[in-house]
This record gives sequence, C-alpha cells and structure tokens, in this order.
Amino acid sequence: MTVDWKKRAQSYQDEYSNDLKELISINSVRDDEHKTDEFPLGEGPTQAMLKFLSFGERDGFKTQNIDNIVGYIEYGSGDQTMAMQAHADVMPAGDGWETNPFEMVEKNGNVYGRGTSDDKGPALAAYYGLRMLKDNGIMPKMKIRLIIGTDEESDWTGMKHYFQVEPQPTFGFSPDAEFPLINGEKGNATYVTTFGHTNGSEFTLKRFDSGLRLNMVPGSADALVEVGDNEKFVDGFTEFLDQNPIAGDVKSTGQGVALHITGKAAHAMEPKNGVNAGTYLAKFLNDYPFDGAAKEFISYLAEDLHDDSRATKIGAAHVDDIMGELTMNVGIMKFDTQHGGSVNTNFRYPKGTDDQEILAHLQQAADKRHGTVKEINNMDTHYVDPSDPIVSTLMHVYQEQTGDMDSKPEVVGGGTYARLMKRGVAFGALFPNAQDTMHQANEFQPVANLIKAMAIYGQSIYELTAK
Repeated sequence: MTVDWKKRAQSYQDEYSNDLKELISINSVRDDEHKTDEFPLGEGPTQAMLKFLSFGERDGFKTQNIDNIVGYIEYGSGDQTMAMQAHADVMPAGDGWETNPFEMVEKNGNVYGRGTSDDKGPALAAYYGLRMLKDNGIMPKMKIRLIIGTDEESDWTGMKHYFQVEPQPTFGFSPDAEFPLINGEKGNATYVTTFGHTNGSEFTLKRFDSGLRLNMVPGSADALVEVGDNEKFVDGFTEFLDQNPIAGDVKSTGQGVALHITGKAAHAMEPKNGVNAGTYLAKFLNDYPFDGAAKEFISYLAEDLHDDSRATKIGAAHVDDIMGELTMNVGIMKFDTQHGGSVNTNFRYPKGTDDQEILAHLQQAADKRHGTVKEINNMDTHYVDPSDPIVSTLMHVYQEQTGDMDSKPEVVGGGTYARLMKRGVAFGALFPNAQDTMHQANEFQPVANLIKAMAIYGQSIYELTAK
C-alpha cells in the first residue's frame, strides 16, 4: 500500500497541535514531596501519561495503565513486539522563561513550553505516526506498543517496572533524542560526595544551594555567608561577576550576605553547552578564608570540578575511538550548617573505562578534603551494530524523507529508554543543525520539524512492522 507520509502528517497538524497543547499544560515534573499510594511519583507525571492513554482510547487503540507509573498504547498482534519508548515527565522549568513553561505558545513557527522538545512533542509525533497505520487500514505483522514512562528525567522507575512485568520487546526505538539515529549510548553513572558541617568563625558558609536535577547543568546558585568586611566582600563579588560569563546579585540581610549567580542550564550529556552557576559561585568563595568542612566543600567544587567537563583534574578523563569522550556534570550542590555538604556528579563514559574506575578517581580527590564518595546508580554502555536491520531500516527512511545522505548513526552521552532493549536505538526528533533547547529555559521545537518527524515515524513503523 502506498501512503504519502508527508501529506498525511500535514493533515494531522491541527489535531496534533491541540493534543500537544493539552500535554504541555500538565506540570509533569516528578514530585516526590507530594507522592501518594495512588501517585507514586507525584500526580503530574501520572496525569500526563494518562493523557497520552486517553488519546489512544479516543482513537480506538488498546491501552493499559500499569500501576500509574507506566502505560502503553497497542496496535496489532503477534509473537514479536516493536516498542517505541517515550516519556511524559519533564525537567523542572527553572528560571529564565519568557513565557509560561506549562502553557504552549506558538510564535514564529515554533512551539514553546516545557516538553515540546523533550519529550512530549516527539512522543506525540510518534503516536501520530502509529495513527497513520491505523487510519490507513494497515495492519502490522506484529504487535506495536508505544510505551509511556513517567520519570525518564530521574531514575526510570516506571520504565524499569514495565520491563519487570512485561516481556522484553523484540526491537524498537525511543523518540527522545536526535536524528538521524543513535545506535550507541555512553555509560551513565552518578555519585554523591559528602562533607561534614564544621565551619570557620570570621568567614562562615551558612547555606549553599545549586542545581535541580543530576542530569541538568545548574542555571542558578545561591549562598548565604557571614564575612568580616561586608563592603569589601560585596565589591569583590561585583568584580567577579564582571570578569566571568555569569550574572548575579548580592545583598546584605539580617542573617548575612546573600549571593545569587545566574549561569545557563543545559542537558548534562554535554556540560559545555551550559554555564554551571554552582561551581562559579564556589570559585568566587574559594578566594576567601572559610574553614573546616565548609572550606573543603568549596575547594572541592572550585579546584577539582569547576570548568572541567572532561574530568581531567581528578584524572578520570578517557576517550574511545567510537564512543568519544567521558563527560562530567556537577548537577546538585548543597551545604548547610546542620547537615554539611553534598555534591552530586553525573558521568557519561565510553567503553574502556567504567563506574568503578571513575569512583576511585573521585574518592582520591575527595580524600584530600575529608570527603566520602558513594555511587548512586550506574547504567553500562549500550551499542547496536550498524548492520542490524533496526539501524539500516530507520536510516533508510530518514534519508528517503530528508534527502540527507551524509549523516551517519551516532554515539552520544545522553541516556534514553532505548538502552533497556538489546536491539534498541534512539531516533529523533531533533534534526541536525536545529537548536537544542532540552533542559533549558524557553524550550521549543519548530512546528515544521515535528510534523516532518511525524512523517518519518509513520513510514518507519510501516517499514519495520508491516511491509
């Protein structure tokens, strides 16, 4: 059967836009503070997943909600299963938005809002790709499931649960990255380094707070300090702001001097795309005579971790010919006089090194400052050979739809649900040379690109399951 995939995708644009608007309006940031038995990850992620399922029910698909943390939309039947793994949760909005992050705004051909790029917009495009088969009367030769997770931006509780209670899919892709195709993902390891709570007398660090998520470069940082000479300290901070790629403000309060720095948030897979406000704040404080564990916390950030996304200073740097460089993101930094300090680091590592080797380098650096390092989680490297039909078929569709014959499969530092499948790859929806605003303020996607992705997904599902 011949389908004009591009023309069909265009015909869905108004419906797609209305559905996406509903999804963006749901604040689906994981909310452990307000979790309940009914909503184990907070209400928002579940409601966004249920909204996806409601679209499937509306359009005549089979749907299944699994314990309010993961669900799927199903079409077709058979012993084999092709999976599309997407997520309904989003990163915290953070500062710097020019529009309401949870209200979709369309301007200049772009749609703005948290999730337009990561991952509500692409996931919905994949759903409409599936609709193309059903609406054209095309019955696949196998089972197809669009699986919707609810905490991809955290620890994957929902999708991991799916794989515990449902069979492993035969193959599939995740519409949660970039085109043309990602067939390899670096290992992903996260650590926390903790420090005591002792402090100095003349210079006291009362509070330090930066970072929202482990996989996000912190775009802001705050500290409250007591210093010997407020005026001289404030002048020094103002001069520091002028000399570095950051903004900020400072004010004296009844409790001390309050400092604020604004950097640039970015996805942790490439920290160089951001400006880490937290480590810059530590760099400033490191020039002053703080003492005790507070000083060790500051020095660890400023001397061992600041502006070193390849982890050269701690000796963990590594490069693989296929998978590229190891990267390090300093995601969450906290200190207070009661609980002490903690620093969360997230590493994306290639073949040739591993989480234990990274841990050893981190601990060696922390030992000099009486810190203790603990591994929080780790996912090993993932790679699908380019000769696998899942790679060759998707690449063929992408090339046919776009005319881009030069792009090749890639290996990236980002982690997607695709790595949970032995034959899983990440496939779109960010096009080459398009601006990447994932995890950033003013996240957006060009409408034309989302519709183009829809056409690619429609043809891809057909080629993989029904041709």
